[in-house]
Amino acid sequence: MQKYKATGYLTLFDEEERQQRLSKIGNPLEKLSMVIDFEMFRDELEDAVLNKDKKSRAGAKPYDVVMMFKIMVIQRYYNLSDDQTEYQIEDRQSFRRFLGLSGGDKVPDAKTIWLFREKLVKSGVAEVLFQKFVDFLNKKHLIFNEGRMVDASFVLAPRQHNTPDENKQIKNDEGDDLWNDKPHKKCQKDTDARWTQKGGVNYFGYKNHIKSDAKSKLIISQETTSAKPHDSKSLDNLLDEKDKGQELYADSAYVGKEETLEKYEVKDRICEKGYRGHPLTEEQKENNRLKSKTRSRVEHVFGFMECVMNRLYVRTIGLARAATITGMVNLVYNMCRYEQIIRLGLLQPEKV
Repeated sequence: MQKYKATGYLTLFDEEERQQRLSKIGNPLEKLSMVIDFEMFRDELEDAVLNKDKKSRAGAKPYDVVMMFKIMVIQRYYNLSDDQTEYQIEDRQSFRRFLGLSGGDKVPDAKTIWLFREKLVKSGVAEVLFQKFVDFLNKKHLIFNEGRMVDASFVLAPRQHNTPDENKQIKNDEGDDLWNDKPHKKCQKDTDARWTQKGGVNYFGYKNHIKSDAKSKLIISQETTSAKPHDSKSLDNLLDEKDKGQELYADSAYVGKEETLEKYEVKDRICEKGYRGHPLTEEQKENNRLKSKTRSRVEHVFGFMECVMNRLYVRTIGLARAATITGMVNLVYNMCRYEQIIRLGLLQPEKV
């Protein structure tokens, strides 16, 4: 008779040994906790989320805002729905440890998670939190100011099923006039997202526009738009006076923005574009190859979001919510990149 390993026997140190094995395999949330003090966000979160005008202490007490923010981090890293987030926190010990929850602590339900995110949307604090972490990275001397990279990526949204006339009104920015007699239907219709086409493929949703440091690949500024506007239209909102004298790397979609480059006094390192009857010369092709050695690094940023963070996708309605989620995606990416830089010693800033 075949003999197998015994199962069902627990010893005093089994749980500790299991946690050690999990840590050795690699727990991304544990790695973040080792290098990031999430308390740095408490003041901004409490100002944005808590009701400070409450006259009585009666009623249920809110969940800790930093813990709820860490739930947002979990959601964006694993790209989970609210229901799946609740389930996974209940089911996974690694999630509970990251949140500081013990076995007897109550887990926020899906509705509570949704309400917390809505408060982030209405307060606009997601952008504040993103910039606060950028300032933190700056103080760590990880924004090297040895060039800038800009690019955009699609943020997909659930496709809408509308009539041709309804789609025409939405395209003409008249979506607010639709379904006023059916409020329950209207609240499920995203009139901010747009269709666009790239490489013969249709996309519906939004765009995540970023500017990142060319050396560290950390995101410095961001903007979320519908998918329709051309990538280059956000360039003016991504650049600022701190970019003066920097080399700006971008693909040929940003050709023709000389006025913006002059405005911020950045050096043009944008890949050149060929036209019908005027193809690129061999010299231009070689220049593009040299520029692309740096420019292509921005693709690593979106590659991490697509592959590790389970792609750029929103399940919400409207630009404001999409911008909050995309802002959180960019913030979580920066956290992960910072942890990677510190753990692997990839870069050597003056002070860390």
